[in-house]
Amino acid sequence: MLVSFCNLWNRCFGGFQVPHLPPLPLARVGFGDLRLLSAMRTTTHHPLITAPCNLWPRPRPTSAPVLPSGSRRPRRGALVVRAAVVVEQEVKTKISLVRIGTRGSPLALAQAYETRDKLMASHSELAEEGAIDIVIIKTTGDKILNQPLADIGGKGLFTKEIDEALLEGSIDIAVHSMKDVPTYLPDGTILPCNLPREDVRDAFICLTAKSLAELPAGSVIGTASLRRQSQILYRYPSLKVVNFRGNVQTRLKKLNEGEVQATLLALAGLKRLNMTENVTAILSIEEMLPAIAQGAIGIACRSNDDTMANYIASLNHDDTRLAVACERAFLETLDGSCRTPIAGYAYRDSDGNCVLRCLVASPDGTRVLETSRKGLYALDDMVAMGKDAGKELLSKAGPSFFDW
Repeated sequence: MLVSFCNLWNRCFGGFQVPHLPPLPLARVGFGDLRLLSAMRTTTHHPLITAPCNLWPRPRPTSAPVLPSGSRRPRRGALVVRAAVVVEQEVKTKISLVRIGTRGSPLALAQAYETRDKLMASHSELAEEGAIDIVIIKTTGDKILNQPLADIGGKGLFTKEIDEALLEGSIDIAVHSMKDVPTYLPDGTILPCNLPREDVRDAFICLTAKSLAELPAGSVIGTASLRRQSQILYRYPSLKVVNFRGNVQTRLKKLNEGEVQATLLALAGLKRLNMTENVTAILSIEEMLPAIAQGAIGIACRSNDDTMANYIASLNHDDTRLAVACERAFLETLDGSCRTPIAGYAYRDSDGNCVLRCLVASPDGTRVLETSRKGLYALDDMVAMGKDAGKELLSKAGPSFFDW
C-alpha cells in the first residue's frame, strides 16, 4: 500500500521513486527497515531524520510537473517520515501485550506511567519495547469543566468512558484514582489491585498566608470538593469558598492569576507530579479529613481475562486494599454522591489494628457529624467497621440530611 501511494504521488507531483519491493512482514517495517527507507529517494534531508538512512538525491526532472492552479508543491521529504511513523505505529499496536486506559490529565498519566513501570519491572515480557501502550480516554468529568461536579450529577464522572472501553475490548486494564471510582463496579469488570497508597493529606496553597487560620475574613478559597468546602466553612465561617475546576496545573495557574486567594489540593497528586514545591502547608487529618480512598490508585480489568488479572494482582499492596475496602464500605452504606460531603480514613495504628475515622457534613459547614471505629486489620472486620460507622451516621443525620 505504501509503495502504491508513493508511486501515485510521484506521477502527480514528482519527488519520489519507489521500485517494486517484495512483500515485507509487518513486524519488520519501521524506521529501522533499511529496505523500506533505501527505496525512497528525496532531494532533501528531512530534519527529523538524524542519522544516515540510505537516502540519495534523485536527478531533477527536465521540466516541472504541471500543478493545479493555486496549488503549491509539497515540501519534499515529508512523506518519508510520515509514512514511516504510520507504519511504526501500526507495528506497535500489533505487538502490544497490555493496553492501559487512562484519563489524559498530567496526574492521570503519571499514575498510568507508574503502573506501566511496575508492570515492566515485575514481568520480563512486558519490559520489551512496545509491549505496553497507554490509551488516553476523555471522560464526562473532563469534558464538562464549567459546572460544579455536584451539578453534573450521576456517578462515575471520571470512570464511565474508561470502563466502557474496557468492556468493549479497546483497552486491557484501566487505571483509576480510587476516590473517583463508584462503590459498585460495572458487570464484567474486577478491581483486584491497589498500588501502595500515597500521603492522604490535603495541601494548603496560598501566596499571601501560611495557613487557613491566617487568611483574613472574606478571603476566597477555590475548590471543587464539597468535602473540603464543608470542613473549611465549619472551622472558618468567615471565609468564602467558590467552585474551582481543572487539573492541578490549571488550578495553580488560576491561583497565580489572582482568581482566588488560596486553594487546597491532594498532597498525593502533587507528590506524583513532583510539584510539592508549591505547597504552603500540609493540613493535618484532624483539620481536614481526606476523601474516601484519597491517595490510592486502583487497576481494573475484565473479569474473564485471567492474564490481565494475574498481571495486575502481582502489583497489589494489601494494606492499601484493605484500608480502601473499609472506607468504601462506609461510603456505600451512606450511598453518597458528589452532592454529599463525606470523608473517611482507615489506617493501621502502632499496635497493628485498624482505626477508621468518618465524617459527613452539610455543604455550608453548619452541621458536621463524626464517628470512629477500631478493630482487627482484616478484610471482614474492616468492611464490617465501615458499614457500622455508616449506619451510625445515617441514624444521627436523619432521613433528609443527604437531600441537597
